[in-house]
Amino acid sequence: MNKLENLVSLCKRRGFIFPGSDIYGGMSGTWDFGPLGVSLKKKLMDEWWRYFVDNRDDMYGVDAAIIMNPTTWVASGHTATFADPLVECKECKSRFRADKIADGISESVTTEEFLATHTKCPVCGKENWGPIRKFNMMFSTHVGAVLPEDTNENPEFVEKNIAYLRPETAQGIFTNYKNILDTIYPTIPFGIAQQGKAFRNEISPRDFILRDRECSQMEIEYFVHPDTWEKNFEKLRILQHDFLENIIGLSAENIHELEVPAEDRAHYSRRTIDFMFDYPNGEEELMGLAYRTDFDLSNIERASGKSMVYRDKNTGESFIPHVIEPSIGVERLFLAVLTNAYTEDEINGEKRTVLKLPENLAPFKFCVSPLLKNKPELVEKAQEAYKNLKTKYINVTWDDSGNIGKRYRKQDEIGTPKCVVIDFETLENNTVTVRDRDTTKQIRLKIEDL
Repeated sequence: MNKLENLVSLCKRRGFIFPGSDIYGGMSGTWDFGPLGVSLKKKLMDEWWRYFVDNRDDMYGVDAAIIMNPTTWVASGHTATFADPLVECKECKSRFRADKIADGISESVTTEEFLATHTKCPVCGKENWGPIRKFNMMFSTHVGAVLPEDTNENPEFVEKNIAYLRPETAQGIFTNYKNILDTIYPTIPFGIAQQGKAFRNEISPRDFILRDRECSQMEIEYFVHPDTWEKNFEKLRILQHDFLENIIGLSAENIHELEVPAEDRAHYSRRTIDFMFDYPNGEEELMGLAYRTDFDLSNIERASGKSMVYRDKNTGESFIPHVIEPSIGVERLFLAVLTNAYTEDEINGEKRTVLKLPENLAPFKFCVSPLLKNKPELVEKAQEAYKNLKTKYINVTWDDSGNIGKRYRKQDEIGTPKCVVIDFETLENNTVTVRDRDTTKQIRLKIEDL
């Protein structure tokens, strides 16, 4: 198996990630996070929030509704432009995103450009394609009491009640910009941050959790004076590297910056840097940094009739702020962390798999075990150590299944940095064995020194 297949297998085997609705045969592009996955995901989100929001005086959080007034998506341009190039095989009727199955083309590909690549259908192997069509990726839904018969009998009623699951968290920030001005009175530059679910009706979900239909996003809209955007853009670029490398522990050599050319940038962006990461399946986008100008606030002002002008407290100058947006998908960060941590090595002639997760991200900091579970005196002493550690560190697990070697291998696979074992020597001198995950070296410590 390749590394991605190994990661998928480990995630299901150890309770990180399961296929969505697995018991009913699954649903393409959806994934459920198990006990260890929830722990790791929450730690990633907490570290991001701590670094970019809690530790700063110029950041404010919001948690906006997932279903928003449909005008939101008209004003933002999503209704008209949030689309991928869809192509259908005339032979087997399979549908694909054209720029993902053909080499050397972009999202703005034309039918002629795609056909010139002579791409064969990944399903049937034939080369017989229909024209490129733009497929809007927003999930639509209906708000209020819309009945099935309304679809045919009163289509105008249905159209008026249509709404969308948000395809990004950014617009929930922009629509609350004026609320923040009126309640917090922030001094520019300042940022508004949000974490939450986003939904994209991907044509062809793929590569595990890298491209799926439901994801969690972490975004900041940083509001600046138009003349200072370049300076603030550079500051945020450096902070993103610091977060990825020093807080999350990703290897710098696996992170690459891609300056996105104008023809490939989002409709709102005047400059975008994509932070690319070396995933098991190749280099893919991990996070982005975009200069959105005053595109969003100006559109909201026109659509709502309400002023988005900021009046500088110090100079008295009035202007619509420009915006810089750091944005990251939690699932992409999750997979990058697993990719970075996944290691196969050999200890005493035996192969093992180990997740070398940073301690601040590992689902458990300690695993406590009695050497033998059929010795009540060892179990009692181990429970005492377990409860003391759990009171202090919270993220502590108990394991008495199988022999001690199997427990070590299990904890290596889930990334537990330290295993604490209570044995017969513990009963004599109150010391325990502490084993290090990465080196497998063991030391003895007094229980009170843990």
